[in-house]
Amino acid sequence: MYPSIEKLKSLLLQENYISEADNKAAEAAAHDSGSYVDYLIREQLLSKALLGQAIAESYKLSFADLNVNPTSKELVLRLPLQIAQANRAVVIGETDQAVLIATDQPAALNPNDIQAAFKGKQVQVAYTLPEYITLSFGLYEQPLETRFSQIIQSNQRVAPEIVDEIIKDAAGFRASDIHFEPRVDEVVVRFRVDGDLRVAGKLPKENYENVLNRIKVESGMRIDEHLAAQDGTIQRMGEGFVTDLRVSLVPTVHGEKVVMRVLSSYVQDITLADIGLSEAHRKMVEVHAAKPFGMILTVGPTGSGKTTTLYSLLKFVDKPNVNITTIEDPVEYKMSSVNQIQVQEQGGMSFARGLRAIVRQDPDIILVGEIRDQETAEISVNAALTGHLLLSTFHANDAATAIPRLIDMGIEPFLLASTLEVIIAQRLVRRICQKCRYSVPASESMVRSNAVVAKYFAASDNVYAGKGCNVCNGTGYTGRISLFEFIEVTDAMQDLIVKSPSTRDIIALARKQGNASMFDDGVQKVKSGITTINELLRVVEPPLSR
Repeated sequence: MYPSIEKLKSLLLQENYISEADNKAAEAAAHDSGSYVDYLIREQLLSKALLGQAIAESYKLSFADLNVNPTSKELVLRLPLQIAQANRAVVIGETDQAVLIATDQPAALNPNDIQAAFKGKQVQVAYTLPEYITLSFGLYEQPLETRFSQIIQSNQRVAPEIVDEIIKDAAGFRASDIHFEPRVDEVVVRFRVDGDLRVAGKLPKENYENVLNRIKVESGMRIDEHLAAQDGTIQRMGEGFVTDLRVSLVPTVHGEKVVMRVLSSYVQDITLADIGLSEAHRKMVEVHAAKPFGMILTVGPTGSGKTTTLYSLLKFVDKPNVNITTIEDPVEYKMSSVNQIQVQEQGGMSFARGLRAIVRQDPDIILVGEIRDQETAEISVNAALTGHLLLSTFHANDAATAIPRLIDMGIEPFLLASTLEVIIAQRLVRRICQKCRYSVPASESMVRSNAVVAKYFAASDNVYAGKGCNVCNGTGYTGRISLFEFIEVTDAMQDLIVKSPSTRDIIALARKQGNASMFDDGVQKVKSGITTINELLRVVEPPLSR
């Protein structure tokens, strides 16, 4: 648990983590039935890492950031569940001489309980945040199917408890999506973790209708509609964290299929430094984002991290004297200091109509969730021409392709040349698990012989891979990071755009100006031990020449 509010205020102010003005604003939010801590984090006045560090220092302990370095199931199970729950503690490290315990209640920790479980070893204690303890406790849980059976046999609140267990497990695995897939005689529940789908459990078909109705009610869907696609949202409040779920339902031949996109509040802590930008790229983006007008585009396929990159940019430009308005479908991440508009096609609020209205709202910065059609593209370009900084996403295979595609949509080349500042293309690759990472010769790391790759890596070079452990569930990977490609619109690039160039012409000039390819960025991340050669080759094709 967090310390008392009064103690928390005192230590944050005393150590200059927040100002008196920030404290008064958080107090007002708490008075209005809000949360003091949630306000500070939501308004980006304090990150969770700094909050944890501040509390840890008040206890004269080190801070264990289990968001960055999660513990493993093997370690957690070393402490009996009853002792763990009584002390709000989990094991995060162990050697022959000592055991390292993380807790959110250092003052209430009973050292004798821990010592009894690890006789002869020194007990070391670190502080961690309450939500990390709660998520770690999920590692004690039995498999989902076992819990499904226990819930069904109890005949009490079957549907709510099953949904709760699934969402709780998804949070523990850091899943980005939850799939409910009806089959002939069962429903398969799958989680997408780090881009890969994995089976989490199976649910008897006869219990699915109640579960489905529970999801529909929570997400605001019609429970009497079975033949049409529906969309909705669910917000779950946890201990110290909020999880937003975007729910999509479509009818299939075996029943209604549900997919929940997990929009965890952790994104509020993500900055430009966290998404995988090199120092040079970060500085380039910050320079263009600080300009009073122009257009910054992120491009890539669905699920490549474009929205996260744009919200990282919004955090950078969000200032008290700036009016920021977004129009999105859907609004994925909430920012209280930003005016966010949800597209409602049935109500007449399309991207184009919403954008027309926004430009009459005296905005400084506009975020358009996606440029989908010519009308939206034209209004976006005009907004960028008339004194607004416009951020948006666009579906294109790479940065160079975005320019010919926009011209094909009917945007005049001279207008595009005048408004575009930078195009960011990106893909997501899995990170190597830091708990089981080891070095391996590049020749052994390649999944196939590739003459182009050989130009980047000598066979004798050492790169890295993951062996597979309890932390990464045997995959060798935990989390994902973006690979980037940038095209900065310089004077020379503007001259080229006016001529309606081909993708090949744009790539040639970009390389001449020193803009690295996405594959080049991936190579640097492989050499830095962030990802693997196989993962790079899975996501990005090597350039035809070097």
